Amino acid sequence: MITEKSRSNLRALVESSLLVAIGFALSYVSHIVGLRMPQGGSFTLLSMLPILTIGLRRGLKWGLGGGFVYACMQMLQEFWPPPTATAFGYVSVVMLDYIVAFTVLGLSGLFRNRRYGLLYAAPLCLSLRFLSHFVSGVIIWNAYAGELPVWLYSLTYNGSFMVFELMTIMAAGAVLCKTAPFLFSSPQAILATDH
Repeated sequence: MITEKSRSNLRALVESSLLVAIGFALSYVSHIVGLRMPQGGSFTLLSMLPILTIGLRRGLKWGLGGGFVYACMQMLQEFWPPPTATAFGYVSVVMLDYIVAFTVLGLSGLFRNRRYGLLYAAPLCLSLRFLSHFVSGVIIWNAYAGELPVWLYSLTYNGSFMVFELMTIMAAGAVLCKTAPFLFSSPQAILATDH
């Protein structure tokens, strides 16, 4: 016998899977058209918006899970090996540039059922993603800093694409929160407003 909880979990799994797939497809388009940075990172067209949506619609657990799956898919899409072939370098790249950087997008679940939750979640989650890349740039990718101080190199390199990401998500989010707020509401909240 299928319980209501099982049905709800199945819906959440299907919805989260679709949103991860949409995010991955959007990031893949950016890779095809050549919006990549020379040592990793790229300008993407709203690819993180679907991942943020998982947390906003389904909560923290589903958001973090979706972010983790998205991180693994990003590694499969294009893994950037560190400039030093050490176990520390590889583990650090995996953790900081992929696992932590994309899983934190699921913290959008902290703003579930909050009006304009996306506009609060996006700056927090993308700032944490930037911080993860920044630390990685300082401790792993510092060989590319050249004459610049390492912290400044990491700040400008990672900031160049993360600021663009935040601006596009905030702009699209402002429009969508106004015109289609149900996209970022939990299914239970939508059902409650329909009655």
